[in-house]
Amino acid sequence: MSVSSPEANTGKRVRNFLIVLVAIALSVALVLGLRNQTSAVSLTHLDEESVPLEVALSNGKPSLIEFYANWCTSCQAMAPDMAQLKQEYGESVNFVMLNVDNSKWLPEILTYRVDGIPHFVFLNKEGEAIAQSIGEQPRMVMATNLDALVAESPLPYAQRSSGQVSKFTAPVAPADNADDPRLHSSQVVN
Repeated sequence: MSVSSPEANTGKRVRNFLIVLVAIALSVALVLGLRNQTSAVSLTHLDEESVPLEVALSNGKPSLIEFYANWCTSCQAMAPDMAQLKQEYGESVNFVMLNVDNSKWLPEILTYRVDGIPHFVFLNKEGEAIAQSIGEQPRMVMATNLDALVAESPLPYAQRSSGQVSKFTAPVAPADNADDPRLHSSQVVN
């Protein structure tokens, strides 16, 4: 019968402890990896299930266009909520997904002035843009906007689309040119 030394028992315990730590780290990495992969798949799934833009503009239903990208973390984070909203409102609202990385959508990107993603454009039944919002939106905010869109009411949490560029007017006009920095050199006497 062999009796193991205390040093051998300590070595086995350290080895077992390291194995447990590696197993935990691998499990956490696997869970986080699957979670990120699920979000990306959800965006792809939403895109595949979305109503084509041409159909949305002509079928007489209001529409929500989402400009997105697969690499956009806010888009990925919103994907589960957007899937739920599509289930709830899909009968009365067209859900359209347009990937900004696809040059096919460049005319729409320019038309709706997409300068950040996710960018949401709300269209009335005639296909006219009535409001838009940019960035990650809480599910409740989107649901409230969709309720208003269906009811043909003003959207409470979206900026109205006017189709016009805002005009800047200075609050105060300069009284005279005495403080014009370009004139300072003319004040120098030789």
